[in-house]
Amino acid sequence: MSDVTPQASGAAAQAAAVPHSRLAHFPVTFFASVMGLAGLALALHRAELSFGWAHWASHAALWAAVADFLMIAVFFALKALREPKAFMGEWHHPVKLAFFPAISISILLIATAMRPVSADAARVVWVVGMLLQGTLTLAVLSGWIGHRPFQHIHISPAWFIPAVGNIVVPVAGVSLGFPETSWLFFSAGLVFWIVLLTLVMNRLIFHDPLPGRLVPTLVILIAPPAVAFLSWLQLNGGVLDGFARVLYYTTLVFLGLVLTQAPGILKLPFAMSWWALSFPVAALTISTLRYAELAQLPALVAAGGVFLAVLLVIVAYLILRTGLAILRGEICQPE
Repeated sequence: MSDVTPQASGAAAQAAAVPHSRLAHFPVTFFASVMGLAGLALALHRAELSFGWAHWASHAALWAAVADFLMIAVFFALKALREPKAFMGEWHHPVKLAFFPAISISILLIATAMRPVSADAARVVWVVGMLLQGTLTLAVLSGWIGHRPFQHIHISPAWFIPAVGNIVVPVAGVSLGFPETSWLFFSAGLVFWIVLLTLVMNRLIFHDPLPGRLVPTLVILIAPPAVAFLSWLQLNGGVLDGFARVLYYTTLVFLGLVLTQAPGILKLPFAMSWWALSFPVAALTISTLRYAELAQLPALVAAGGVFLAVLLVIVAYLILRTGLAILRGEICQPE
């Protein structure tokens, strides 16, 4: 028996028949693709150091991430200028709001990947990303604790994105000469990760399952401890201490949890939220190769190679599937 009433079906049909601007429905989630490509560049760079490869692959991924960011930023800026109601509607959306810091995270990741190419250019880009990240973090938190009513159905692992963005700051910030700023953002990110982890797990365990489009965001659970591990190594001088071990092995715990949900994720139709798979796997790859280097564990070197291969397959598939979706007009449609 269908749960859709004739009136609802008629309303949906009328909404589909009304002409709409695809620019108005250009989603902020597009920036997740930049995070994925920049994460791939960083993972390739770490693999190049671990396996003695040439650096052409990481450089190619970096410039692909830069090109992707510039293209998406132009369209998103046009949306803000030409479709301000749609832009503000996305900002006030209880789920989509959490994706806005993906913009600043993308800039921070690009800056991190640029360090081997040009430290001076990376520093400028990092400062821009850091300032924007701080602004967006406060804006999102203000929105969360403001007068808007949020319900448990609005919570998803995507709410980790602002926290992850803060933890990304020290990965490049320490080496670029901003240790105190890095400590500030790391502290904020770590505290809010713990708070949000409690909220997200409560929602996943005690309330309705995530809607289909948001199920791929479960993979985001892997990212915070993996990135925190890399940042902590920067802040503590590269010492594999007890806290670093806890962060890395917490990453593996969440990896195991995500793998139990993988069959369900793979059955879902493609959506832009699938790009949520890419950056967490990149963070997992980098942290595994870094841990293997410090602990001198050949098994983890092999595991890092496997994770990198999986990351390459994921990113290649997402690029192909996103391109097909754009050609078929499946993206930038009313929800």
